[in-house]
Formats: sequence, structure tokens, C-alpha cells
Amino acid sequence: MNICMVGTGYVGLVTGACFADFGMDVVCVDKDATKIAALQRGEIPIYEPGLEEVVARNERAGRLRFTTDLPAAIKSSLAIFIAVGTPPLQDGSPDLTFVRQVAEAIARHMNGYKVVVTKSTVPTGTGKMIELTIREKNGKHPFSVVSNPEFLREGSAISDFLRPDRVVIGAEDPRAIEVLKEIYSPLFLIDTPFLVTDVASAELIKYASNGFLAVKISFINEIARLCELMGADVHAVAKGMGLDRRIGPKFLHPGPGFGGSCFPKDTAAAADLARQHGYAFRIIEATIRVNEETKARMVEKIAAAVGPLAGKTAAVLGLSFKPQTDDIRESPALAVVADLLSAGARVRAFDPAAMENAKASFPDILLARDAYDCADGADFLVIATEWNEFRALDLARLGSLLKTKALIDLRNVYEPAEIRAAGWSYTCVGRQ
Repeated sequence: MNICMVGTGYVGLVTGACFADFGMDVVCVDKDATKIAALQRGEIPIYEPGLEEVVARNERAGRLRFTTDLPAAIKSSLAIFIAVGTPPLQDGSPDLTFVRQVAEAIARHMNGYKVVVTKSTVPTGTGKMIELTIREKNGKHPFSVVSNPEFLREGSAISDFLRPDRVVIGAEDPRAIEVLKEIYSPLFLIDTPFLVTDVASAELIKYASNGFLAVKISFINEIARLCELMGADVHAVAKGMGLDRRIGPKFLHPGPGFGGSCFPKDTAAAADLARQHGYAFRIIEATIRVNEETKARMVEKIAAAVGPLAGKTAAVLGLSFKPQTDDIRESPALAVVADLLSAGARVRAFDPAAMENAKASFPDILLARDAYDCADGADFLVIATEWNEFRALDLARLGSLLKTKALIDLRNVYEPAEIRAAGWSYTCVGRQ
């Protein structure tokens, strides 16, 4: 089957490459000629473990190619996936300009029956907007509109795609449903649950899922604050909660708050979507507030641990919003950096993947070669993102490089008793 993937960002590139791995013939389209030229040379614009190998393998097999020619791609494909950006507007609602532009292009260039699939995260009602847009500009050819939300985690997107918890297909047309089932047929073989529902419900599933996970993160961060006030251990509390099968252990890890390309944007969009229908989504609104307060509280913890920050040099390990990605969008680590700079501190930083992205936003920070170069001459050390290589640092070596053996561990990477026994001043989240 021929597939057109419109948009070569994170979702489009991963999805297109994995569909090609399923044996489909995939053409990925983007209006950014520079990006397409780089992809044609085998250069991957994002950091995602395993993606380069999947792209290269399928390009060699002739199942995956990249182009700026959207009209030709539309004409040659049965299924057209929309995976363009939906950046948030000032009020938190997603900007659907690019989605609408793709729908208009499909209407102009379709030459037969097409299945139009939204992969971008979009609010309920977008499928209807796409349908009306195409219908207004196309009077000859039949088409179907499908919502097929993605649930990829940055850093593990390939495995998430190949072994998903579920595949959601939102469609009313039986023909379109069969096309989507054929595209995802390799997942039938491993008994992946398939949920077939209406378009509006499928669109809302993505917001509901991400909103609930964001609630769990903000909840455990509130519990961490209570633990600090009451002398309890948030790790023990989280484990006790997570052993309850109704709750589960995932997303019960305290820290500096959630970030990335999904949770902040999707919670804001869910709150805005509710407001448009005359309803206040109070749990989501509280989750957003708690997350902002959590991020702001981190610099207070640092100042409480090391004293006034003005004139001091902070060594910050981690800049991406989570490990195994170079994505710095809404990163809590960068919120910490911004607050340190605002308090008059100097910042040295190291991240295995995100330093170039961070440099564009924070030209005043000094980027180090590694964790030890980052610590050299700094007054204290902050772990802001829990990359695996920060879990087994040579503490003796670090201590000899820092002016004071002060570690503020915002991701609870280390055990408090062990670090303090080694002569460190140690501050973490939700633990004594």
C-alpha cells in the first residue's frame, strides 16, 4: 500500500519510517526543502534511539523516500497521514493552520478515493473540519476521514510503535477502517488491542490520556512536598501506591515537573477545549498550576541548600525535558537554568544530546564537555535530567572539582544516606 506522510517532525518521521518497516511504500513530505535534502542524505534531524537505523534500512529497500512534492505524493497514495505541527496559541488552544492547509491541498490534488488520517494531536471536532474543508473544495472524488492518535514517548518511540499498548482508529466508514487495519496488520500478529470508535472519541482519547498522566505527575509532586513537610519518604509512598493494581507504578516519580512537546501543550489544549464548551476542567487546570509551582520551587530548594545564589556558579547536569532525547521544549531543567540566571548565578551545563538546542535559548550558559568538566570550579552541582550516565558518577572526582561538595538532586537519582556518608551536602525531592 502507498502511504503519504505529511510532516517530517517527530511524529511524522517516526511513524513513516515504522510504516515502511511494516512493508508499506511510504513517501514523507515536508515543505522545508533543507530538511528534506538532509533526510535524503541520511541525516536525521532529531535525536531518537534506533530511528537512524530504521530510516536507513527502509531507504535502502526502496520503501521510504522524502520529497517536497506534496501534489505528487497525494496522487500516488491511498492513505494520507497528517502529521504537521499544532503549536499552542496564546490561549492554549492548538493552531490548526497547517492541518487546514494540508486538507486544502488534498482537496485540490486528490485523483480518486483517499483515506485522510490525522496523526497530529488535535482537538475534538478537527476531523469534522477536515471533512468540510475537503468537501467544499472537491466535488468529484470520495474520501474518508480517520483519527489515529499517536502515543509515542520520546526516547523509546520505535519500541512504542512496534509494541504499542493499543491502536485507536476513529472512523465511521467501514472501508477506511479496513485500510487502517491493513496498514497496522503486523500488530495483529502480536495481539495488540485495537479500539475502533468514532472520530470525535478518538480525538479526545489522546487528550484524556495525556491529561491523566500529567495529573499523576503533579499528584506525586504534591505528595513529595507533603513528605518534606512531614518527614516521610516519597519513594516509599509512591511504591505503596504503585503496588495497587488500580493505580500502577508508572508516572509516580517526583521531580521538577513535567515538560516536553506533549503534556504542557495537551493539558493547556484540553482546558481550552472545555472552556469552549462552557465547562471548567478544574482537575486539568489545577494540574497545570501545580506543575508551574513545582518548577518554581526547585530554585528555592537550591537556594535553601547553598545559600544566596548571586555570584555563585551552578553546574547543571541535564537540559532536555527527559533522558534519551534532545527535546528541550518546556523542559523543567531549563526552567531551573532560567531561575538560576535570574537569581544572579552563573551556569555551566552538560547534556548528552540537548546542548546545541539549549544554547540557542540560553546563549549565556557555558556548555561543558562532560559531567566532570561541568563541575570543575563550580560552587554546587544540580542534577536536572536523569540521564543514565549521571547515575554512577565518580563522586570523589566530582568532589575534588567542586568548590563545595553540595549536590541538589532534583530527580532523586542517588540514595541520600550513601551520598551524605561520602561527605556531601545532599538535597533531593520528597525525601529526608
